[in-house]
Amino acid sequence: MANTNTKLPTLLLLLLILFFSISSSPAQLLNSNHLLQQQHIQNEPSPSSSYVGVNIGTDVSNLLSPTDLVSFLHFQKITHVRIYDANPDILRALSNTNISVIISIPNNQLLALGSSNSTAALWVYRNVVSYYPQTLITAISVGDEVLTTLPSSSPLLLPAITSLYNALLASNLHQHVQISTPHAASIILDPFPPSQAFFNQTLVPFILPLIQFLSRIGSPLMMNFYPYYVFMEKKGVVPIDNALFKPLTPDKEMVDPNTLLHYENVLDAMVDAAYFSMKNLNVSDVVVLVTETGWPSKGDAKEEPFATKDNADTYNSNLIKHVFDRTGTPLHPEITPSVYIYELFNEDLRSPPVSEANWGLFYGNTTPSYLLHVSGVGSFLANDTTNQTYCIAMDGLDSRTLQAALDWACGPGQANCSEIQPGESCYQPNNVKSHASYAFDSYFQKEGKAPGSCDFKGVAMITTTDPSHGSCVFPGSKKVSNKTKQVVSSTISRSAGDKLMMSRTFSSFKISAVNNIWHFFLAACFPTLLLVLL
Repeated sequence: MANTNTKLPTLLLLLLILFFSISSSPAQLLNSNHLLQQQHIQNEPSPSSSYVGVNIGTDVSNLLSPTDLVSFLHFQKITHVRIYDANPDILRALSNTNISVIISIPNNQLLALGSSNSTAALWVYRNVVSYYPQTLITAISVGDEVLTTLPSSSPLLLPAITSLYNALLASNLHQHVQISTPHAASIILDPFPPSQAFFNQTLVPFILPLIQFLSRIGSPLMMNFYPYYVFMEKKGVVPIDNALFKPLTPDKEMVDPNTLLHYENVLDAMVDAAYFSMKNLNVSDVVVLVTETGWPSKGDAKEEPFATKDNADTYNSNLIKHVFDRTGTPLHPEITPSVYIYELFNEDLRSPPVSEANWGLFYGNTTPSYLLHVSGVGSFLANDTTNQTYCIAMDGLDSRTLQAALDWACGPGQANCSEIQPGESCYQPNNVKSHASYAFDSYFQKEGKAPGSCDFKGVAMITTTDPSHGSCVFPGSKKVSNKTKQVVSSTISRSAGDKLMMSRTFSSFKISAVNNIWHFFLAACFPTLLLVLL
């Protein structure tokens, strides 16, 4: 008995120290669990802030790796993207960045998701819960233009969306990740004047319950709006200036005779037509999100003469300015719809017509498809190609004249002509015109694009189209190339640091969880231990 009484104070002291030293409470544990979600919520844009995003298609030769793609997005200050699936490599690459992403569900998955709640729950777990909040998934687009391109699946659309939403709700992500489905503009009939627009009556049995559901959960009506197609279908009615956002005199503005609202561009009219169509079904609290819009930079010369680089530049540049002006639409000046430009890269693997492969802002190698004029407009595409010009040889000149200019550029002009020597990256194609273009651009860039530095006695011309090809990178492109490489390096380094920080966060979380388990155990057993010891 003497030994037991001697040990008793010591045991009691040890138990008390252990009990009070583990101070983590259940509330603190829950706070640790929600730390990353709270950080994401702070980074989410407010509902009133409009933005410009880009769609990323993958029918591209030599598409960038996910890591390089994300570095390129950073370099171009693109913070919102939409992908046409839930590519795990891209979602992982977007982790710990400030880039928000809309993920998509292809039409061929609607049957499984619309007929099984468990399948929808599993999809959400694999493609949302597994990445969020490290990857800023902001929305799920379910199918694509289902009502018009796959009408047989129309009955599955709302059940699929409902099942997916319930899975988000069960995961407590329903306030962070929106869900909707993109529609073709053709679901709206008689879009002008907008006040007379209405949904195709044969589709109303599907559209009405859908927009009522969107109203209840606070998600947008996703619409794919292309003023290019409106103009092509109604060339005699819609002036091209209206389609391209060009400044108009009051007499050229479109006026809705019922509301007397003036429309300076086709896109605003299409957006308001959607609002009026919803209003006709007694739904007035669903905002419009333009999930696709753009203009092709190239088309068949006879069939698509307005698919040009100038028109694509004008449309997309003015579109970006219009969104960042935040002037809304004539019907809703307080709401500026956010838009996703179609698309980031030219999808050169797409089938005809020619325009289908030429909607991109960039070629697959990140060379700009054309010159965009968006400098000073917010931060989107802050590193755009405005003022990026090149000097090349003109077409139709005899080789003797070009050779003389080439000799001068590489000789007295002191242009760097090392890359057009045999065996070097720009030696092929081995002809005077190609070699002269490289030499002219080398001299032009060396002289700081000074007036008169791209002339060569009338045989050279300035272009905004990057003449680089294959492994041959022209001098005017090297700055962009080098900057991109720097961004790749810095992004990889930053990602590594972010992963280390995340690892430490989760390690702290695990330690806290273990502490709490001990806390609960001792709290439950402490009175019993005292009785035994006493």
